[in-house]
Amino acid sequence: MAEPYTRTHQTRRHQDGRSVIAGDEVVVEEPLEIRLAGEALAVTMRTPGHDEELAAGFALTEGLVDHPEDLEAVRPCSEAEWGNLVELELVAEVPESRSRRAAREMFLSSSCGLCGKESIDRIRQHLAPLANGPEVDVALLEKLPEKMLAEQGAFAATGGLHAAALFRKDGRLSVLREDVGRHNAVDKVLGHELLLGRLPLSDGILLVSGRLSFEIVQKAARAGLPLLCAVSAPSSLAIDLAAEVGMTLVGFLRSGRMNVYTDAPGRLSSGSNPTGGSSRSS
Repeated sequence: MAEPYTRTHQTRRHQDGRSVIAGDEVVVEEPLEIRLAGEALAVTMRTPGHDEELAAGFALTEGLVDHPEDLEAVRPCSEAEWGNLVELELVAEVPESRSRRAAREMFLSSSCGLCGKESIDRIRQHLAPLANGPEVDVALLEKLPEKMLAEQGAFAATGGLHAAALFRKDGRLSVLREDVGRHNAVDKVLGHELLLGRLPLSDGILLVSGRLSFEIVQKAARAGLPLLCAVSAPSSLAIDLAAEVGMTLVGFLRSGRMNVYTDAPGRLSSGSNPTGGSSRSS
């Protein structure tokens, strides 16, 4: 049975001086509780679907696990009336300090008022420098937003979902996930790859539909992604972290244009300039 990504809501539409009652497709948003060894770990508002991938990706990007072998099991909890519980079980070899730290220090996103060095230090993870990764022509990158949009079925129906898409270095789409939360969409993609044992994603290109925040860059770095792109803008912290770990960071990606904010290893060909001017558009 397909996951309920959308539902029909009766709405009054006003257009050209006329008013009609019609059905409108809206995105479904429900809470998901992620548990670790029977204890509540986090609650996230998400679009139902691929919940196990979301939980696995969350475990990776929060530093609970590094490899699929660290996960003993990822399973939905049968006692939940709506199925909105996912249980994580780590193998015995994973240090207990990780789970204790995760239970004590949940991720603080910028939407929750992250500010100051003390707060940043609480969410900052130790990240190794990224591999050089592939060399990619800018003309290939410019085609990726259209490829992503063509696969966003739920967004086409509702206009209310973020997307994260993982592409191979030749531009072929590997996996795409949609969610009401942009962080969740990224975690679902990375969880999918983690469960298949494909990390690190050193030849991958991740494209996201929203802005590039510190958290999104950190999630991508945890998965070993050398290229991160978005159709929107990056934040200052996102640029700083990308530069520190050697990640190529591209914003305002459209057909025929982009802003390259960091590209220290020189992964982009055709003479891209990482210090070029802004190309914002509405």
